[in-house]
Amino acid sequence: MRTPSTPRTPPPLAGGAQGPDALRPLLAAALDALREGATARGGPLPAGGPQAVTDRVRAAVEPVLPEHGTDPETALRTLVHTLTEGAADPAEPLCAAHLHCPPLAVAAAADLAASALNPSMDSWDQAPAATALETLVTRALAAEIHDGGDALITTGGTEANQLALLLAREAPAGHGTLRLLTGENAHHSLTRAAWLLGLPEPVTVPAPAGTLDPAALDEALTELGGPPGTRLVAATAGTTDAGLIDPLDDIADICHAHGARLHVDAAYGGGLLFSDTRKAQLRGIDRADTVTLDLHKLGWQPAAAGLLAARDPADLHALNHRADYLNADDDTDAGLPDLLGRSLRTTRRPDVLKIAVTLRTLGRTGLGALVDQVCDLAREFAEQIRAHPAFELYDTPTISTVLFRPTGATDDHIAHVRRRLLTEGTAVLGRADLEGRRWLKATLLNPHTRPEDLTALLKLVEGTIPR
Repeated sequence: MRTPSTPRTPPPLAGGAQGPDALRPLLAAALDALREGATARGGPLPAGGPQAVTDRVRAAVEPVLPEHGTDPETALRTLVHTLTEGAADPAEPLCAAHLHCPPLAVAAAADLAASALNPSMDSWDQAPAATALETLVTRALAAEIHDGGDALITTGGTEANQLALLLAREAPAGHGTLRLLTGENAHHSLTRAAWLLGLPEPVTVPAPAGTLDPAALDEALTELGGPPGTRLVAATAGTTDAGLIDPLDDIADICHAHGARLHVDAAYGGGLLFSDTRKAQLRGIDRADTVTLDLHKLGWQPAAAGLLAARDPADLHALNHRADYLNADDDTDAGLPDLLGRSLRTTRRPDVLKIAVTLRTLGRTGLGALVDQVCDLAREFAEQIRAHPAFELYDTPTISTVLFRPTGATDDHIAHVRRRLLTEGTAVLGRADLEGRRWLKATLLNPHTRPEDLTALLKLVEGTIPR
């Protein structure tokens, strides 16, 4: 006859009055591992390429599911060190390939608190304070674009763009199949969203200089025809390849003339709204029906921190959904807020907390100063390149993306340069194909990057040029 095993004390939890005491030694171990891992990496990303990184991770983690575990501090230290040593760290000045920002320390700390409390933003009784906070923050951010508008928290630009198409398809003004028109410069998530929603293949409008051509849009809408509300034009404020901004006001005029809805994907460029000196670059954005914002780009938030702003809050009613265990009619009638219409997701994190803490910490002027800082740095870098005989500059940056290439290099060589720097672990640069040529791309989102860091970057690239 088996004797019952002695009950084990369950591991400590992150929440409750005792949670902070349980977290404190674990956080110390994690922070030590972050520092030690970054020191071991010694640069913007690990050297050696994919196989070398995989081998180091395998050595640290296997067996993935051991028969018996180890103490939590050892497990945490080992794996956080491994992840950090093998990270492409956007806080490193020469990690500048993508629209992937280094998060602010205060935002990351707020994210830890959100994880410890673990509210689920699908019913008020799981997230009372987070519900109220989300309502206040989303309305305040929506008001930066539309007086009286509203906004939803999303996982980023891709989800926000998908929601924009869904709201357009369901808008009361639409009487017929929705047709999407995008520029050649538009983000791939828009075409994918049309596919996911079962919409016809989007109409692609020429963008000969990297921005949507208003005359070509006018022609495309005329040729497409259809009743008002059945056409959705998606413009871009901050293209992924070069950070360019479509002529939003001209596009809004054309949409108005044709009775078409307008969506602006400002996942990148929306951060310019915080800058008194640069928000004029977004003139006309207030005329859009919906706008995508993404604060894990020019907002310095840990991912995810996206939003979809809507000029008419009634458009959001299309997302209304009922599940008795979450938003029963009598609970809603009694005054409990209904959250299911605030997202296509059910369980979702309180991503609003880190956003709210950042807004409270920096205010408009602080955020605007960060935006101006990285945009000014991009212009300084562009001038370095323009003055350097070994390099060619694509154009003066519109936001904080700088495209350049070694003078006389082939497209294949440019791809090789990028991969060589990645393998060496010395720099992370992106790539963009524009106007029939390939360019190296530096996306400057780190406000701690200095001009001398960028001089060092040019020297690294110059060292790869055959003599």
